[in-house]
Amino acid sequence: MPDGTLKINPDDTSTLPPPPPPPTPAHDQKSKSRRHWWVWALIAVAAIAALILYRHHQAADAAAKAKANATQRAIPVTTAKAATGDIGVYVQALATVTPVYTVTVTSRVQGQIMEVHYQEGQMVHKGDALIDIDPRPYQAALTQAEGQFAHDNAALSQARTDLSRYQTAFSQNAIAQQQVYDQQQTVEQDVGTVKNDQGLVDNAKLNVEYCRITSPIDGRVGLRLVDPGNIVQANSATALVVIAQLQPITLIFSIAEDYLPQIEQQLRKGQKLKVDALDRTQVKTLASGSVLTLDNEVDPTTGTVKLRAIFDNKNYALFPNQFVNAKLLVETQHGVVLVPTAAIQRNNNQAFVYLIKSDQTASVQNITVGTTDGNNAAVQGIQTGTTLAVDGFDKLQDGIKVQQRKGSAGGASGGDSSSSGDQAP
Repeated sequence: MPDGTLKINPDDTSTLPPPPPPPTPAHDQKSKSRRHWWVWALIAVAAIAALILYRHHQAADAAAKAKANATQRAIPVTTAKAATGDIGVYVQALATVTPVYTVTVTSRVQGQIMEVHYQEGQMVHKGDALIDIDPRPYQAALTQAEGQFAHDNAALSQARTDLSRYQTAFSQNAIAQQQVYDQQQTVEQDVGTVKNDQGLVDNAKLNVEYCRITSPIDGRVGLRLVDPGNIVQANSATALVVIAQLQPITLIFSIAEDYLPQIEQQLRKGQKLKVDALDRTQVKTLASGSVLTLDNEVDPTTGTVKLRAIFDNKNYALFPNQFVNAKLLVETQHGVVLVPTAAIQRNNNQAFVYLIKSDQTASVQNITVGTTDGNNAAVQGIQTGTTLAVDGFDKLQDGIKVQQRKGSAGGASGGDSSSSGDQAP
């Protein structure tokens, strides 16, 4: 190579680099594993999903079996029987306790209060002393009036004696008749003077009596309004003491005019309409009485009429101006089917009960609810003696097995039952 350049003959293989060695089997296995690792991951995920799905189906089957067992298991319930009885239709209204008499005692004479005999809140009787006013000025006026009466009465006696003498003298023609007439007029004048004096004496005696103020009624006195030493004025509007009669006592309440025909008809027959006074919760009965009278007109603004009911109030449960709930018995329904109100269930359209059949299964029965109260309701749609469920409604279904608890509630109570007068639609 004179020019120093290396020339390669393409046919000459002696100068080419050797070819790379062929891949070994281990190298092929490693490459294949790297290429297919995701296949094994998919298989693992599918296996886990299959296991989860299998366990879910197992749990669902267990729940279904438990539900089936619970359905087959008898549901314990308390029961009661429908009974035949009487129930009252009542009208309820807010009432105000009003005393029959409330007396505001004032003074009819002027003077100083000497003594107060009552204690605050004391029960007093008619004629009991309440307050003493200084009577001395009026006793002096009485003495003066009595003296004038005695003087004029003596003058009248003298005039009558003179008249008798004049009449005797006239009968003997000793005096003129005119003199007799004049003496008669003198006697008449003296009679008038004596009557006037008698009136002054009586008035003075009244003033003395008015100095001792007594209770005009039986009742309870309020808080003390005056003290000894106070000066009171005659015929003043300032009250000395207020007395309210507590026995008997009345309620005044209003009812809708729709009930007037029923109430008037019974009052005209002389029947007493029962009225109960209930507390604010309408649970406790404070007292029981009867309707005394109706008002003489209907209030046109409210369409109601006022009633007054009277109560003995022997235990002083009713207090003047107290607000209570009046419950007036309008009529009594006889021989109706009564069920406990706890047994009555309602949906959007209908009232119903769960009947307990002889095979100890529950059956839904639609009913019509009439007059109700807190414990009983008059219903139509079932017969007397029917056994009803009164609890366990969250588990009861039509046709489900039940087990009656020991000590189940008895039947609905018969007799007069109170009612609000509400009617089911």
